[in-house]
Amino acid sequence: MTYELGQCTGPLRGVKVVEIAGIGPGPHACMILADLGADVIRIDRPGGGMFASGRSDLLNRGRPSVALDLKHPAAVETVLTLVDGADVLVEGMRPGAIERLGLGPDVCHARNPRLVFGRMTGWGQDGPWSQAAGHDMNYIAITGALHAMGQDRARPHFPSNLVGDFGGGSTYLVIGILAALLEARLSGEGQVVDAAIVDGTAHLNAMASTFAAMGLDTGTRRSGLLDGGTPYYDLYETADGRHMSVGALEPQFWADLVARIGVDLPDRDDPAGFPALRSALTARFKEKTQAEWAEVFDGTDACVAPVVPLSEAPQHPHLAARGTFVERDGVTQPAPAPRFSRTPSTLGAGPDLPGEHTREALAAWGIDDVDALIAGGAATQA
Repeated sequence: MTYELGQCTGPLRGVKVVEIAGIGPGPHACMILADLGADVIRIDRPGGGMFASGRSDLLNRGRPSVALDLKHPAAVETVLTLVDGADVLVEGMRPGAIERLGLGPDVCHARNPRLVFGRMTGWGQDGPWSQAAGHDMNYIAITGALHAMGQDRARPHFPSNLVGDFGGGSTYLVIGILAALLEARLSGEGQVVDAAIVDGTAHLNAMASTFAAMGLDTGTRRSGLLDGGTPYYDLYETADGRHMSVGALEPQFWADLVARIGVDLPDRDDPAGFPALRSALTARFKEKTQAEWAEVFDGTDACVAPVVPLSEAPQHPHLAARGTFVERDGVTQPAPAPRFSRTPSTLGAGPDLPGEHTREALAAWGIDDVDALIAGGAATQA
């Protein structure tokens, strides 16, 4: 693949982003920006980072990798030259680390006052835990989100690293960057976006705070409206050991379910009857396979859908019709989202190896004499 600026499409085409490579939510945020059409240049350390996932790492798709040794003064100056013409810089180091490299917000804003400086951390830039290590489950643990998860009343269940890293993390970093970009175009001034996973997760969980304010939070798992406490919002096993999701909250959707389930069900409006209703649904769903139930409820308003493993999700008729998943270079992956009527996004290049496009990408961004940087050890060409 040859690299040149402006080859991606989408509503962010023309926006230039410098990414200081990290793991997890930072790369995911930059994947989103690249999917939306931004020109993102990824600054990897020579030899790559902690995880050598190579071309399988979909979080690195859509942008070239440049390998720079940021302990080398010439490499730091190269990043600052990139910053001169950039709209955004994204970094995910511990607070203070990028300042020690000479690439902190004050230095970057002195070079480019319009720069949006996006910072992705778990605990945030300040606070007593800001310098501590942590991972997704730790961040969501102290926000009240993890405690409520799962239908086992004895212990919470954590949903991989979706809620913290990507829900409260990268998603909120992108929201912050886009908001700051819009403001910078009005004011002419950039700013720092402090995206902390703990902040984003708490904000993401606002509905739970609403339930608590209404007196509906008992502090016990599987006791509320949306956590399996009601039999009409739960999962049920089928005859083949798979499951169906039942989300018939509203009366009209419940009526549709009752009409199609094929058996008489107890009154759902009496909480005292919940055990009998749950038992009836459990027994009924075990009488057919998942495929049979999926056919019964296909395209209806009953709010019932099969629980599909990731390996089968791309073949689901609805997702296949929409092209929700695409195949590139033999890898099935999610297509860019959301969709735009006038400036549609297209999937960019596959994940680069660290330093794969050092020469081409730096030259395209206006860096002179890249060969001298490579010869001097500041840069590496894979």
